[in-house]
Amino acid sequence: MLNVRFIIKMLGVMFILETLFMLLATAVSFGYKEDDFYPFLQSSALMFGTGILFTLIGVKANEHTAGRREGMLIVTLTWLFFSLFGMLPFYLSGYIDNVTDAYFETMSGFTTTGSSVLTDIEALPHGLLFWRSLTQWQGGLGIIVFTVALLPIIGGGAIQMFNAEMPGITHERFLPRITQVAKRLWGVYLLLTFILIGLLWVGPMDLFDAVNHALTCIATGGYSTKNTSIAYWNSAYIEYIVTLFMFIGATNVTLIYFCLNGKPKKLFKDEETRWYFWIIVVVTAATVLLVMSKGFVSGFEEAFRQSIFQVVTLISTCGFTTIDYIPWGAFFWLIALALMIICGCAGSTSGGLKMGRFVILVKNLLNEFKKQTHPNAILPVRMNEHAISRDVVHRVLAFAFVYAALIFVSCIVLTLDGMTFIDATGAVVSAIGNIGPGLGSLGPVGNYAEVPVVSKWFLAMLMMIGRLEIFTVLTILLPGFWKQ
Repeated sequence: MLNVRFIIKMLGVMFILETLFMLLATAVSFGYKEDDFYPFLQSSALMFGTGILFTLIGVKANEHTAGRREGMLIVTLTWLFFSLFGMLPFYLSGYIDNVTDAYFETMSGFTTTGSSVLTDIEALPHGLLFWRSLTQWQGGLGIIVFTVALLPIIGGGAIQMFNAEMPGITHERFLPRITQVAKRLWGVYLLLTFILIGLLWVGPMDLFDAVNHALTCIATGGYSTKNTSIAYWNSAYIEYIVTLFMFIGATNVTLIYFCLNGKPKKLFKDEETRWYFWIIVVVTAATVLLVMSKGFVSGFEEAFRQSIFQVVTLISTCGFTTIDYIPWGAFFWLIALALMIICGCAGSTSGGLKMGRFVILVKNLLNEFKKQTHPNAILPVRMNEHAISRDVVHRVLAFAFVYAALIFVSCIVLTLDGMTFIDATGAVVSAIGNIGPGLGSLGPVGNYAEVPVVSKWFLAMLMMIGRLEIFTVLTILLPGFWKQ
């Protein structure tokens, strides 16, 4: 039987914690003396009051009986309710005048997708701009992971919640307690964020822009304070720094922790990381040849900078822009689509299929070819010189099938709602991979303002399904989940 009291209690605790983040945005609004201050106060009060109510209802919950089902429900409901409360400052302030767009914008923030319905971002007051960035920063490493790190009181449900939210094939527990693991990961996340703030601030960005772009870059989210994104500064320094940290953001944060802890070999010897690095190198080289041969940019340095930026922003699922790559033609569209599906490393802030799963799929396919000539051979899939269990391989195959099937079905839904094939395909792959820009009119210089209402709600749900690694959400929809 579901531990309903524990679910309600955990939601209440997280609403209270989230109120603190919303109050940070409220303070920014107060500091700049802008008109979003009272909407932030009202939203904070509503969230805090709901949190207190839920906590009181679940005060006698027995956390030791919480299992996988409770973990999945808590994670899914958290992302749904956070987007509901998080949209209130946009809606109450009137800067987004309808619930659909406000919810889409907020879900896109928390899931680090970065798709936006706003046609004039710079018209937003500082508080709302900061809130957009803060939602992405929280969603990057995970709302639940932050809660697990901060509160050891959640007991037996901690590991279930951690596993339900944290992206990846398996989760390495390099310390005995899951709360200790979560604290170390958030420590690395904070350190990288502060380093990036400093690096951006010494460039042409002011402090406010540096903070916002650091929050959304390390989270591989892509929200900007400017309509033209990173292109606004027209700075090679900013572009190279952002490229580097988008790359870092899509690298396994556990391996970064080991690297900072004096064990860099774990990072450099990791097979998934090597594949991630070399795919970027090869695709960047091909893109440089494309843009130079077609005359899209002038000079090798600019061609290299624009190429590596677009490749890394796509594969990391960050979504920052410096140039419109749609005129680069269908060849680059196909490259972009492939990068948007494969994406960064497991255990990072990126979305998509994940490089680790892609490597396993490729190796398993090669083994199947070998078995055609050696049918009796035992050929395990190996990663980092260790054989992967058949159970893990089967899970990866199942995930890849569901991922592809979900893209196919979702494209049908969007085209039925009136979207063109190219727009629908780009939007679906972008939403489920938490990327941001798509193809066609929804490319890097477009936005989602004109997308039909039904499609916006559908894409918002796809963002959450993709961020929570598909199975967490879809399992809840199965009748068997609710049986005792």
